[in-house]
Amino acid sequence: MFPFDVILFDIGGVLLTNSWDKRERAMAVEHFNLDPIAFEDRHAAPYDAWERGMVPMKTYLDATVFYESRSFSRDDFFAFMLSMSMTQPDGALGILGKISASDKCMLGALNNEAREMNEYRLQYFGLRKYFKVALSSCYLGLRKPEPAMYKRALDILGRPPERVLFIDDRPENVDGAAAVGLKAIRFEGAESLRQDLAELGVL
Repeated sequence: MFPFDVILFDIGGVLLTNSWDKRERAMAVEHFNLDPIAFEDRHAAPYDAWERGMVPMKTYLDATVFYESRSFSRDDFFAFMLSMSMTQPDGALGILGKISASDKCMLGALNNEAREMNEYRLQYFGLRKYFKVALSSCYLGLRKPEPAMYKRALDILGRPPERVLFIDDRPENVDGAAAVGLKAIRFEGAESLRQDLAELGVL
């Protein structure tokens, strides 16, 4: 018997680079010659709402960038945001493909992501061909590591927590998943993950 019914992957930091973390924001601030302090001061509250699917991208950009006249457009800024998404160096895409090819369990995403970024990344990088379900913060209205995020995922999947494996690069997210009973692995590179999955009987 295969050890899990479902394997859930985080996306940013595991399969792809992060979409809009500190590094990406700093690069955008530099590229568009923004005030970094003003930007970060304005970032947190609207980003939380955007990542939970409570507001559209325009609301976030208006709060952080376009509260005053700019020499560039929202489309210009968003295109730059998207351009920073790449496959994660030493990431798990190859492992995801191998598990998918075995067709022994359901695969899905469990990630924090704003809707416009999430849908672009799922489509552009071909992740939808692997994932049967996308349990993303923008669809659930919850964010990791909130316990409710993992519990909602389990409700949707209809599987007991011990039959679900979760892979994430952030320790707080791994700890949050383990606290509600999921088997959770911290991603620290492709080879380490292969070893962990081999020990669990996945690979």
